[in-house]
Amino acid sequence: MNSRRSKLLRILSFLLALTLFSFPICALESVKNVYHCSHTDEKVIALTFDDGPHPRYTKEILELLDMHGIRATFFMIGENISNYPESAKMVFEAGHEIGNHTDTHPCIRHVSSHGIAEEMRTAEKKIIELTGEKPRLFRPPEGLCSHEICQIAEEMDYSVILWTVDTRDWAGTPTDVITKGVMKRVRGGDILLFHDYVSRRGHTLDALRKIIPALQKEGYTFLTVSELLALEK
Repeated sequence: MNSRRSKLLRILSFLLALTLFSFPICALESVKNVYHCSHTDEKVIALTFDDGPHPRYTKEILELLDMHGIRATFFMIGENISNYPESAKMVFEAGHEIGNHTDTHPCIRHVSSHGIAEEMRTAEKKIIELTGEKPRLFRPPEGLCSHEICQIAEEMDYSVILWTVDTRDWAGTPTDVITKGVMKRVRGGDILLFHDYVSRRGHTLDALRKIIPALQKEGYTFLTVSELLALEK
């Protein structure tokens, strides 16, 4: 019985690991303003963090990034900027890139075109108040992407940023599963999806403590998303 249970757990762990590498829901990879990665031969990647800022986790992640001399891209929710302005300020003052992740993180498939644009505008105003500059990168909630969203983003002068590797840290994925998955699949030009705000016990920081030095040892350099896309071949 124990052997059967152990085998089942191994199978479930394997299936979970496979889900780390699925692209977000988007059939528009050929659209000019949608990016999953940068097509480059260089060993460069971008770390991205969604849903923050968080009053505790954001600070801890920033400290780790600073320790390794890394700049990342944070896709912030407008409401969290309002709720945790000091955390948002810390991200900006540390020199990281800030992108638009809507104001309330709605289930975007149920939001009208007008509602999506308003969500983006409201978050944009808060980011401008924080940084003094208009953000140029937009990540739709849950990575849901459609022609409608792409058109709205283009009209508002945004690039839509998705990802290559989804760590599923928001789902409480174990540290070792996140780490092994990233190390097995990461390639130059990849965009990695993490979260600095999760509603359950996450293992983002523990995984990053292992992933960052391991990737640096393999010769990878970490860039912001804008820096990464500037290398497009």
